[in-house]
Amino acid sequence: MGVESISHIVMVLSGKGGVGKSTVSTELALSLFDQGKSVGVLDIDLTGPSIPRMFGLQSHKVHQSTSGWLPVYTDETKRLSVMSIGFLLERQDDPVIWRGPKKNAMIQQFINDVEWGAIDYLIIDTPPGTSDEHISIAEYLKEFKPDGAVIVTTPQAVALADVRKELSFCKKVNIPILGVVENMSGF
Repeated sequence: MGVESISHIVMVLSGKGGVGKSTVSTELALSLFDQGKSVGVLDIDLTGPSIPRMFGLQSHKVHQSTSGWLPVYTDETKRLSVMSIGFLLERQDDPVIWRGPKKNAMIQQFINDVEWGAIDYLIIDTPPGTSDEHISIAEYLKEFKPDGAVIVTTPQAVALADVRKELSFCKKVNIPILGVVENMSGF
């Protein structure tokens, strides 16, 4: 069972790097998990995968089953699972130096070949911007009708300008905006 068995798909997007997308993705997943939901987190930030670290799973590896890749589970309940290219690298410091077609193929493989099971939510942590990864995930998920996107920004003018581009991107590819998180705006 791949993404077709998932009840809700939510993307976490931002036009700017360093605004806390992975933190928001992690907190959203943990919050849903605490509410009794089964949750998967898919890290498609291929050149900067941080989700394994956010969940303390850096030393884990993905396993292959007869029907596809098994995500890494955070505990024995198997209600919170994670998939990232970070699990596929030989060393955590290894760079991923890929052009668009290879990135697109990896994202498609994550969508088609990961055995998520019948989970309630899939949270997709994305890289910054509106590049190949975003176009690919929007195209690959179109038939599954994702619930929408949570947009993450910070209060700096440059981040707000970039987030407007992300909002425009979502409008053009018909991804509903579920909300905007202004991260790091106070203490």
